[in-house]
Parts: sequence; C-alpha cells; structure tokens
Amino acid sequence: MIVFDKVTKIYSDGTVALDGTSLIIEPKEFVSIVGHSGAGKTTLVKMLLSEEKPTSGKIFFESIDVNKLKKGEIHHYRRRIGTVFQDFKLLSNKTVYENISFAMEMAGRYDEEISADVPHVLDLVNLSNKAYNFPHELSGGEKQRVAIARAIVNQPDIIVADEPTGNLDPINTHEIIQILKKVNDLGTTVILTTHNKGVIDSLGKRVITMEKGKVVRDDKSGRYSM
Repeated sequence: MIVFDKVTKIYSDGTVALDGTSLIIEPKEFVSIVGHSGAGKTTLVKMLLSEEKPTSGKIFFESIDVNKLKKGEIHHYRRRIGTVFQDFKLLSNKTVYENISFAMEMAGRYDEEISADVPHVLDLVNLSNKAYNFPHELSGGEKQRVAIARAIVNQPDIIVADEPTGNLDPINTHEIIQILKKVNDLGTTVILTTHNKGVIDSLGKRVITMEKGKVVRDDKSGRYSM
C-alpha cells in the first residue's frame, strides 16, 4: 500500500507543487494520474521515488516512511520500484539484451538469473527478435518496450510510468498500454501519469485528477475529465 498523507511541496521560488495531497494506492492497482502541466503529477512521482522531500506531510510505502530513508537505504528502496520515462533513457552503446541485463547486474543478480530472466521479459514485451539490436536500430515504440522490460526484470512491486507514451504514435501507444495492463495482471502495481485522453478512456481503471497540486477527482473506473 502507498499512502500520501497531507503532502505539501513548496519549492524555494515559492511554487506550490503539492498542496495537502492525500491518497491511497492499494497493492496491484492500476492507477492513472492526470492533470495539466504543472498540476503536480511529476512531483508526486518524485516524492514516491524519494527524489524530492516534502515540505510537510508523510509518504509511506507499506511500513516504510519514505521521508525518513537514510541515504544508504534509498538505493535498496528504489529497487522495489521500476520506472519508465517518456524519453526511454536507454544506454546507446548496449544492445537490447545488454540494456536489460545491466539493470539486473546493478541489482547484484547472478549470471544464471540473468540468462533465465532477460529472455522471459523480452518475450513479455514482444521483442525476442530484437535482443541483439542497438537502440538506434529501434522504433520509438520498441525503445519504450525495452524500457518497460528493463523496469520489470527485477520483479519490482510497483511500476511508475511517467508519460510513457508522450513521444509515440497511436498504434505504439496502444501497444505500450496493453503491455502495462499485462504487467498489472501479473500482480504489479502500476502508476501511470499521462495527458492522453484516449489512453485513460480506454483503460477503465482508477483515475486520479490533479489540479494546482491538489487531488480534485478520484474515480474508481474513470474517464479523462478536466
């Protein structure tokens, strides 16, 4: 369970990014967070990842008080959260296989685990035939599927996908969302931030709408409503 309890974030220039935000995300949920640019979506994600500290309020992931994590504990905590970004963040000098296996190596996984798990996630994202291609040889949709494979290969409890379809055409957008749904069906909590109305309306999952740092709507089976 993830809990945001009256979380406020005020930056040094006086910008209020979050304003007393409270919400609960249950294990295995698929939650979309929507809102215009500046609504607070990305700040919310950064708080969960412990990349930003709140000005006030508390954030819990299960029994972990995220605000109180020590510097040496943050790395281990983040291993429980897979992240997918709009700009992919792939290593250009590594193949698809190597990009994914590198994530496992950084987590201290054994060679036997890597050789077993990387082909499995490549199959899950329909990229088995691209294992030895480099990122520059892939389409945008394929790059994002590699990014998802890398995010899930260490079997995190949560996937955070921050505008993952922002640079993709409708066909690739549909494929990415279907893969995220598949990951969720396998038991992983998915938190998606997006501006894409079509994505939200097609999902039929919980939608949290943010505006000026506040949660203004929370619909269990919602549509994009701004």
